[in-house]
Amino acid sequence: MLKWEDVLKMSSGGTEPPEKKVVKSEEEWRDILDTEVFRITRKKGTEFPFSSALCSQFGPGKYACACCGTLLFDAQEKFESGTGWPSFTQPVSDNAIAYHSDRSHGMHRVETVCPVCDAHLGHVFPDGPAPSGLRFCINALALRKLD
Repeated sequence: MLKWEDVLKMSSGGTEPPEKKVVKSEEEWRDILDTEVFRITRKKGTEFPFSSALCSQFGPGKYACACCGTLLFDAQEKFESGTGWPSFTQPVSDNAIAYHSDRSHGMHRVETVCPVCDAHLGHVFPDGPAPSGLRFCINALALRKLD
C-alpha cells in the first residue's frame, strides 16, 4: 500500500519506468482527443468541480487513462471526497501512476500523470481516508471507465 512518504519519494524521480511508452506529437493528440480531454490531459488543465457524473458513480469497474487506455484505478478504491472530482485511495499498482513535483499557482503539490503517455491526471494529497491517507484527486475527463 502506497503512503504519502512513498509518493514524495517517487515525485523526486523515484518512479519505475513503464514497460512501454506511447509517444505522439501535440498535433496527433489533438486529432484523436476531444477538445476538453486534450486541454486537461495534454495542457495540464482542470475541469470544473462537480462537472462530471463520474464523481457520483461508485459501481464496480476499472478506470483507464483517457488518452492511451493504461489501467490506473479500481472502483473499489474510489470514495466520496466532497471535492467535486473523482477520488481514489490507491492506484491499481505502485507503478500505475507517475508523480511530479508541482510548484505552479503558488503551491507545492504532487501532480499525477499516466506513466505510459504522460497525460496529466490530477494531483495526490495526504488528506485521504485510512489506511493509506491518500486522496488521488483525478479529473474525470482524464479517465475512461471500463465495465
